[in-house]
Amino acid sequence: MPKIFVKGSSKAIEYLPGQNLLQILHDNDIFIENPCNGKGSCGKCKVKITEGSLGEIPEAEKKFLSESEIKEGVRLSCLIHPESNLVIETLHKEREHKILTTGYMPEFNLSPSISKKLFEIEKPSLENQISFEDAILKSLLLDEVDFDVLKMIEPFDGVATAIFDKDKVIAIEKGNTTDNIYGLAIDIGTTTVAADLVDMNSGKAILSSSDINPQKKFGLDILTRITYALENEEQAVKNLQHEIVNLINKMTFEMCMSANISKEHIYEVSVAANTTMLHFLLGIKANSIGKSPYAPAFVKSKYIKASSIGININSNGKLYCLPGVSSYIGSDIVAGAFVAKLHDSKDNILFIDIGTNGEIVLASKGKLLSCSCAAGPALEGMNISCGMRAATGAIEDMVIDKEQVRLSVIGEQQPIGICGSGILAALRELLKTEIVKKDGSFIKKEKLAEDDYRQKYIRLNGKKREFMIEDKAKTLYITQSDIRQIQLAKGAILSGFYALLNKSGISINELDKVVIAGQFGSHLSVDSLTGTGILPKEVESKITYVGNSSKTGAYMALMSDDVKKDLEKIAKTIDYMELGASDGYERLFADCLLF
Repeated sequence: MPKIFVKGSSKAIEYLPGQNLLQILHDNDIFIENPCNGKGSCGKCKVKITEGSLGEIPEAEKKFLSESEIKEGVRLSCLIHPESNLVIETLHKEREHKILTTGYMPEFNLSPSISKKLFEIEKPSLENQISFEDAILKSLLLDEVDFDVLKMIEPFDGVATAIFDKDKVIAIEKGNTTDNIYGLAIDIGTTTVAADLVDMNSGKAILSSSDINPQKKFGLDILTRITYALENEEQAVKNLQHEIVNLINKMTFEMCMSANISKEHIYEVSVAANTTMLHFLLGIKANSIGKSPYAPAFVKSKYIKASSIGININSNGKLYCLPGVSSYIGSDIVAGAFVAKLHDSKDNILFIDIGTNGEIVLASKGKLLSCSCAAGPALEGMNISCGMRAATGAIEDMVIDKEQVRLSVIGEQQPIGICGSGILAALRELLKTEIVKKDGSFIKKEKLAEDDYRQKYIRLNGKKREFMIEDKAKTLYITQSDIRQIQLAKGAILSGFYALLNKSGISINELDKVVIAGQFGSHLSVDSLTGTGILPKEVESKITYVGNSSKTGAYMALMSDDVKKDLEKIAKTIDYMELGASDGYERLFADCLLF
């Protein structure tokens, strides 16, 4: 069988001739960026062929490769089906990512479902051959104890600790362990995962952990992953669940090691996520979410044994998944609405989580109305020529002046790409300097005076105009296609904003507050949000940020049974509006495309 050798790795990968190179590399844990899940539409899965032959480059591949890349042997791994030995070099390395883990925390009463009680187990004797089970029931004044609890531990007598889930015993531990009650609060996003290890006695988050969602190998956005699931059926459900559960276990293990805590003392995991991510976590098919009428398998909360899906905490520990509303308004948004206190407010408040899907909830006249906008992955740096996620080396802000383009780069290193906040900052500046017009097109070089400072920022690539970001190490650029991708995202979010206002019968001037939540939105300045038209100028002074409200909601549910009940109520009161089915939406969307 032919082999593939990867530079920097000692492993020789054997493969069957005709297999897809991207799949071969993924199967052998070689990291390759592939937002489109190997569909040949994003151009990000580039590798360099240093030895071996692959034949002619098809036109579908050429459109993603520059002349210099073709000369250097760069190819798209998703479009390659090798037949012989190859030596390749991967062009993208895993980098440290900028992930939001904190957020606004409202006041609430601590009343967790999990508690501990110290008690004494009677010692049996020849005269009193009391069973272990009966001794527990007698001391705790209970009628029964679950069989799973008895299976977990060998009989003993003396001091013991009972772990309760409300009024039900879920575990018995030898000795006094009342000081050790821990839980996990987790936000599972399409792109990132953030978790807190929480001392449930004090309510203090001891440690935080974050990482990129490993399901990215199956596509960066929800619909791409659902397509993967549709094409691969049962194996896909297992693969998607395996990736996220493995990450949760890895993060749990690392936090426990750092804090010197046993995972057996973690008794509950509370998870907030979008509806698709919860389906994947629980091993439930999400296929119906991706096709009309977009009905999910479930939206109600789930309270199950964590071990039933492979999460490694106490053997009888619990997993609580917060409730959602619909396929595209998940428990992460319900958590955000609760944290922002939309249900208690008499004001007109618009809550928005800006990302691949822009979810919006409007609180007005005591009612909650929601919608979801298909913004696409461009706002997270994908489908952009030089785009990347918010990692070390990504441009996150910029200012264009007459002398140069001034850059702000994550990690203060040489820039290697542009993340979502960077592309919005660039667009803000391009509009401000009128390099890009209101309709989204670049100004023509020939219409500029020869001494106009903007001349040096615009180049022609064939007949296409591009904005140049000059840098000594690497020339980065923004194309007309990139602008169009952001324009579509902007149109989707702004049209959702106005559609909710129109449906509720309130004007933009009647809005009291606009709350920005989530990983991506929290890194966007008010100037970028209103300067690009994602949000109207009229709300500039009304914008506030709540950070990772999804994880905050998961934490509050972990620490309060009352919060769990409130979340259930709120999820039932949020109405969902399908934008595509609303009158006049197509016209509204078209109007919102203009900057």
